[in-house]
Amino acid sequence: MNEQLELYDVTIIGGGPAGLYTAFYSGMRELKTKLIEAQDQLGGRLLTYPEKIIWDVGGVTPIRCEKLIAQLIDQANTFDPTIVLSQQITSFERLEDGTFILTSASGERHHTKTVILTIGYGIRKMAKLEIEGADRYEVTNLYYTVQELEVFRGKRVLISGGGDSAVDWANELESIAASVTVVHRRDNFGGHERNVSRMKQSSVRVLTPYKVNALHSSDGRSIELVTISHLDTEEQERLEVDAVIVNHGMKSDFGPIREWGLELGEWNAIVGERMATNIPGIFGAGDFVTYDSKVRLIAGTFADSVLALNSAKLYMDPEASQMAYVSSHNERFKEKNRALGIVEEVE
Repeated sequence: MNEQLELYDVTIIGGGPAGLYTAFYSGMRELKTKLIEAQDQLGGRLLTYPEKIIWDVGGVTPIRCEKLIAQLIDQANTFDPTIVLSQQITSFERLEDGTFILTSASGERHHTKTVILTIGYGIRKMAKLEIEGADRYEVTNLYYTVQELEVFRGKRVLISGGGDSAVDWANELESIAASVTVVHRRDNFGGHERNVSRMKQSSVRVLTPYKVNALHSSDGRSIELVTISHLDTEEQERLEVDAVIVNHGMKSDFGPIREWGLELGEWNAIVGERMATNIPGIFGAGDFVTYDSKVRLIAGTFADSVLALNSAKLYMDPEASQMAYVSSHNERFKEKNRALGIVEEVE
């Protein structure tokens, strides 16, 4: 049965920014590449915030998540990797020749020489507002993500949470909503310093340390009032609202991969500086991994992807070059350049 499976050099598990860039760079290194994503679309965590503006990707001016995803997908497809959607890989088997058989939850099997795990924080679910009956408002005006900014135009918006996304949403909505109030349990915010400063210097009302105590509705359908309380004094205040956005983080689960024998911390796999896990032939990149100098930005994710792929290449061929030639000297791009009508200068 194994002989019937097509053998790939590299199989990437996870289709977020790390997986997509790894697929592109694998093509630069002339490797036969497959990318497998558990969801029915590519983009990973970025899919949660399609209208969020990304500022910190090198060489890219401010860009919406949905557009960045589209560009990452286009780039990933440069060298025509095989892309498989809607398959969650649950187990692996190492064969006598050192290659791997990966098996999905639905029984599909994949044969590969190396594996690169780019699964982020695994299966992620939004942490819900822990107030009895809150779920009834999810169909009207209680939100756990912001898909369309225009939904909040002219509305009184309360945001509960203090992470990066909560801060970004407050800044994005400040010029659209009638008012924005941010309620956070701590005085410190988890967003980038510049974004936090921007929020605090704007018309956004910031209340710390406060928490949401109760939601009130006269018709049982939409939230009209929110009771918040000060964590130290327990003093309460009622706020009139048209919409409530909750950003209390994510609950993550690596699922069956926890049983693979990888060295895992609570949130990440522990890798060396070359992105190698403790299982030979299996590497990691992006939010899934941690190491001493880890940079938790998309730019850092791209560096992880390059290191992981180069390590996979050397694992298969110890005599290979340490890294790919840059695009201006890489033979794989000459035909691509001609197709774009770009004439190369002769030195």
